[in-house]
Amino acid sequence: MTPRRFAATIGLTVLVVAALLGVWRSVTPTGDGDPARRLAAELRCPTCQGESVADSRSPIAAAMREVISTQLRQGRGPDEIRSYLVDRYGSEVLAAPPVRGWGLLLWSTPVLGLALALVPAVRAARQRARAGTTGTGRPNPSRRARAGHRLRHGVTSVTADRLWHLGAALVLAVVGAVALAAPHPAPPSPVPADPVTDQVTLAQSLETQGHYATAAEIYRTVLDQRPADEIRLRLAFTLIRLEQPGEAARLARAVLAHRPDSPDGLLILGLAQRVTDPDSASVTLRRFLTRAPDHPAAAEIRRLLGSG
Repeated sequence: MTPRRFAATIGLTVLVVAALLGVWRSVTPTGDGDPARRLAAELRCPTCQGESVADSRSPIAAAMREVISTQLRQGRGPDEIRSYLVDRYGSEVLAAPPVRGWGLLLWSTPVLGLALALVPAVRAARQRARAGTTGTGRPNPSRRARAGHRLRHGVTSVTADRLWHLGAALVLAVVGAVALAAPHPAPPSPVPADPVTDQVTLAQSLETQGHYATAAEIYRTVLDQRPADEIRLRLAFTLIRLEQPGEAARLARAVLAHRPDSPDGLLILGLAQRVTDPDSASVTLRRFLTRAPDHPAAAEIRRLLGSG
C-alpha cells in the first residue's frame, strides 16, 4: 500500500468510525431509568430548535410528555407511542432517521465506507503474506521470473489504487447525494409554519383522553398567541369539564359580545349558567335551540330543559 493510499485509508476509517459512533449514540438509550423520559429524549420538540421533548419547556413538549406517560401507564409500548406521535407530527419528530428509504441509505453508508476502507489493508496483508512464502522449500524464482512478478505486482497495485480511489469517490458521492436529497430530521425552519394548529390538535387529543387540565393550559397558551373565538370556546368548554364555570361564562360572553348569535357561545354560556346563574341558564339554552335546532348537542339540551 502506497503512503498516499495508506493516509487516505486512515482518514476514511476515522471518518466512518466517527459516523458509526454518532449513529450508535443517537439510538442507544440513555442511562435514565425512567422509561417515559427515555422515550421523550428520542423525540424532537416540534416547536423548538435542537431540543428534545424531554428537555424542552414549551407547552407542547409538556403535553407530549404527558401523552407518553399516560400511554405507558395504559400498557402501550414505545413503538406504539412513537407511531402515535409520528401520525400527528410526521417523521421529523423522531431524533433518529427511520431505517427505510433514504434513512436506510443513511444508516448503511458508514458500514459500506468502513468496508471499503478495510479492503486495501486486507489485500496488502495478503500480498505481503504471499511474498513471504519464499524460502519454505520452494525453489527461488529466477531473476526474470522475479522481474515479471514485480511488473505484474506493480500493474496490480496501480489498478488497485485506481479502484480504491474510485470506490472512495463513489462513497463520498453517495454521502453527498444522501445529505442533499434525503429528508432531514428537522425542517429548515425550527418552527413549523403554524405551531398554533399543532398545539390545538394536541390539546383536542388530550381532551379525548380526559386530560382536561393539561388541555386547558395549552389552550391558554394558544389564546395568548392567537386570540380567536374558536380558541376561547374550546378553552371555555374544557373549563366547564374542570368545574370552573365562572371563567367559562366570561369567555363565552366575550365571544357573544361581537357574535351574539354564536350557537357554541350560547351553548357554553348556558351550560356555565346552570351552575353560576340557574335562572338565566334556561333562557340562554332556549335561545341556543332557536338559533341552532340541528346542532349535535341540541337533543341533549332539549332533554336537560325537559327534565328541568
